[in-house]
Amino acid sequence: MSVQTPLRLLELAGMNLLRDEASAIAALEFLPAELFPPLFMEAFYGRHRETLKAMVQAWPFVRLPLGGLMNVPHKGTLKAVLDGLSALLAQKVHPRRCKLRVLDLRNTGQYFWSTWSGDTDRVLELMMAPVTEDSSRKEQRLAPLEVFLELVLNEAAMDECLIYLILWAARRKDSVHLCCKTLKIESVPIESTVQFLSMMPLDCLQEVQVNCTWQLSSLAMFAPFLGQMSNVQRLLFSPIHVSPLEEHEEQQQQVDQFTSQFLGLHHLRDLHLETPSFLQGRLDQMLRCLRNPLDTLSITHFLLVESDLTHLSQCASIGQLKSLDLSGIMLTVFKPELLQVLLEKVAATIQELGLDECGIVDAQLEAILPALSHCSQLRSFSIRGNPLSMTIIGKLLRQTDGLPSLTEEFYPAPQESYGSQGTLHLGRLAKLQAELIEIMRVLGRPRTIWLSSRPCLHCGDDSFYHMELVTYHCN
Repeated sequence: MSVQTPLRLLELAGMNLLRDEASAIAALEFLPAELFPPLFMEAFYGRHRETLKAMVQAWPFVRLPLGGLMNVPHKGTLKAVLDGLSALLAQKVHPRRCKLRVLDLRNTGQYFWSTWSGDTDRVLELMMAPVTEDSSRKEQRLAPLEVFLELVLNEAAMDECLIYLILWAARRKDSVHLCCKTLKIESVPIESTVQFLSMMPLDCLQEVQVNCTWQLSSLAMFAPFLGQMSNVQRLLFSPIHVSPLEEHEEQQQQVDQFTSQFLGLHHLRDLHLETPSFLQGRLDQMLRCLRNPLDTLSITHFLLVESDLTHLSQCASIGQLKSLDLSGIMLTVFKPELLQVLLEKVAATIQELGLDECGIVDAQLEAILPALSHCSQLRSFSIRGNPLSMTIIGKLLRQTDGLPSLTEEFYPAPQESYGSQGTLHLGRLAKLQAELIEIMRVLGRPRTIWLSSRPCLHCGDDSFYHMELVTYHCN
């Protein structure tokens, strides 16, 4: 039989006080600041709306991290908080006790609530000290209220709470600044996305993720909003497909509409494009619209033409890249010199390099080994899923031995590991592993690599289904 943890005196006092909301509201003027958070939690979870409205107007801290309590959003309690803020904003002067400047609706603040509820002995002032009153002024005009949220647009999140919040903030633009730094769009029709973005201020956004399989026409509808995201630093787009029914001129116009928006993204540092088939033969249109150097560029799983790779290697914005991922781009048909020029361009700064499933063969890899050996900052290198022999993998180990920061290495299982039917032969793989360990022993420094077999052709899984750790430790 389980023993239930008894309620603490603080919780019992809060519950007793909230039995009479009028008394609870009257007591707020005399309530010590340290009792506000536990009483607020009791009122929030107990849905004491009038008490919530009054507590917001007397909140003695700079920040109210409401998102830390909203695991299951409830429109009634959110409306009570916002009604309290409306009353607060309508006042011409700042109430004596209230220090509230920020309403934080992000999934943060759990530490704040656990601290005040007694789960930790750390002093809250380390995180959220009250604002010191200006002794020369007894009254202070209320500054614009900052409202922070992370916006996730999906079928589950597009509920009454989100709509109510956005409309509430939109009606109070002069006194409320709605700030959304992260936007994720997941499986939402473009029409619904446009409706929401039309109501949102977009200049605060720093990260945008589009996890939808859009048509090019949908991307064109999204483009004008992208142009308003002037402070965005990180952009991620899932596959964008081109409809075969669209005319070539119509496609070109849509591509122009999207790529031209990059001209205004002066803070963009990370760009991730998965299967951007609409950029085939047009990659230069986007590259020449990039205004500043990128830290991360990921363009994966689509067919480049030679001019695309040429323009990429000549792009001024990749000269300071720290991470480059071209996985799933078939490089077999290109001259090795193009990839060599690209690596030379980023050699001084590159830290992560991904060339998985690019169809790279021995001759191509051998051609780029000198450039690869000059990537002095390289920490992670992955070339899985390429048909490489044991001989060239051995050369790769020797050429990269002088890279001091290289700690993550992912290579394909050598071609000699496979039988005539293309199935992995574990006995052969074990012998090749021993040969690789001997190469590392001769080189004379500790090293760890991973060997991955090709994707399974029979089960339809496109991931690397067998990985072997190969480690050499110096005595």
